[in-house]
Amino acid sequence: MEKHRKPYWRTALQVGLVAGVVLLYLGTIGMLAAFQEREVIYEIVSLGQILIVFPSLVGGWMAARRVQAHGASPVVAIASSVLAGIAAAVPTLIMLVINANVENVRDVLVNINRDWVDIVTFGNRDDLLAGAVLLLVVLAVASAVGALLTLLPGKLRSALIFTSALVLLVGMFGETVRQILQQLLPRETLDSIYRRTSLRVGPAVIIFVLGFIGSYFWAYRKETASRSAPRAANVTPRSLTQRIIVFIVLAIVLLALPLIVGRALSDILVTVGLYVLMGLGLNIAIGLAGLLDLGYVTNYAVGAYICAVLTSTGTLGLTGGQMSFWVVIPIALVAAMITGFLLAMPVLKMRGDYLAIATLGFGEILGTLAISDWLRPVIGGAQGVLFIPKPNFFGTELVNPEQLYYIVLAACAITLFISIRLNNSRVGRRWMAIREDEDVAAAMGIDTARAKLLAFTISAATGGVAGAIFAAKVGTVFPNSFTVFVSINVLSLIILGGMGSNPGIVVGAIALVGMPELLREFSEYRWLIYGALLIFMMLNRPEGLIPSKVRQRELAAESPPESTPNPTSAAQPAIGD
Repeated sequence: MEKHRKPYWRTALQVGLVAGVVLLYLGTIGMLAAFQEREVIYEIVSLGQILIVFPSLVGGWMAARRVQAHGASPVVAIASSVLAGIAAAVPTLIMLVINANVENVRDVLVNINRDWVDIVTFGNRDDLLAGAVLLLVVLAVASAVGALLTLLPGKLRSALIFTSALVLLVGMFGETVRQILQQLLPRETLDSIYRRTSLRVGPAVIIFVLGFIGSYFWAYRKETASRSAPRAANVTPRSLTQRIIVFIVLAIVLLALPLIVGRALSDILVTVGLYVLMGLGLNIAIGLAGLLDLGYVTNYAVGAYICAVLTSTGTLGLTGGQMSFWVVIPIALVAAMITGFLLAMPVLKMRGDYLAIATLGFGEILGTLAISDWLRPVIGGAQGVLFIPKPNFFGTELVNPEQLYYIVLAACAITLFISIRLNNSRVGRRWMAIREDEDVAAAMGIDTARAKLLAFTISAATGGVAGAIFAAKVGTVFPNSFTVFVSINVLSLIILGGMGSNPGIVVGAIALVGMPELLREFSEYRWLIYGALLIFMMLNRPEGLIPSKVRQRELAAESPPESTPNPTSAAQPAIGD
């Protein structure tokens, strides 16, 4: 029994020290001090306090899960988590001792100052012993709470985590939420919910209670539906009615969204919509046909420049601004498809990494041509194309982001419909066969060259439309707007959302493009938070946030089955004993 306990404590110490290093790192970069004054719940919880306990909470959760996986009892799991919490305090305690005895620490670590000491000792700056004990107790309790969460029933645990996260998010993004609510509520009501950007205690309790009831009921309904799923193989009239109702509600929400969120967030929605549009197009090449295209920005740039030179009222405008935006859209679409067709011709025999490098080269060639003197008389070179007019709809100039949003929404809806139809068509089946094994697909009689050429051509179309809308949105087009990072971002949102999944592309675009904009209120720390969230999402959902069912089956077939230990094997003597 003794030799089984040692790994438990070693695991707890390892997890706890990692959590402690994270806590110390947040202090050394000044994140704790910067967020200490940012109250999440007014006069109750600050963001700095959350950052102190969160690493230990997660560490306690991980320590408990790991020791439980080796057959530890709940008591041992909780004890291991408490030990992890104590270990999490060690790096900070060591730094407190160094700071108190070494004079020039701040010359190297500028953020290890009196404010940091006051935060990690919970106001006991003049009594470091009491502050150290309090830090040990707080982190140990936080780790124990993380362990207790693992012992709760699944539905109750999910409801608590979701509701707590909901309350914290509503408090953390108080500025954004307040900006949305001021479109719907009078000032007096809004002040009763928020004290400036901090959530008041009463509304926080109401959100927690309502969120807990709703999430618990949702988990219960989901469990009930999963149990009855084998009996409901076909789509029943009732399920069809529910889908129609969900579709109608979703359509109403999307149409009313600009009126709810206001101008600033509508501008973010337009940018997210453009990436959704490009993601749906690139998903045809990558998600369905398995063609790794890193030069997708070429289609985006072609659409933008076509719109620019055909509608600009400046010296580079070919029509002097006489051509309508609505006429240019199909021209940009066809131009992008021709570009996709021409660029696909030389690379049809390439696969995998070689195809990616070749398409990446096309993007670099386009960037060089865009700033060259050869094309300067046509597209302006490094000076770009200016004076691109806004779209005009029945005499109304669509200037505001709230108005441009509906153009992007219509383009995304049409593209989504076409993409769904392609998924369920014979062409889509051919693409998926090529993605799985091109040699087998060719042996089955599929013309792989023709299918790949069609995939490149069709996927390029939405890039051209997105580029034309982008040009009309910003009013100017410059070569530095079409770098390879556009292609990488589109590819990343497809991977993040789920390869081959249309809903996943929407969620991936929101996470990859919209999240950095929402995190702007965290100033210079927004990219650190953003990167940590991306790593967390990909570690927990490597197949994507909303993977397609086909992709889920493929990943399940590729991954080897987990070996489960035989509880009786330890009691059986080995052969020859």
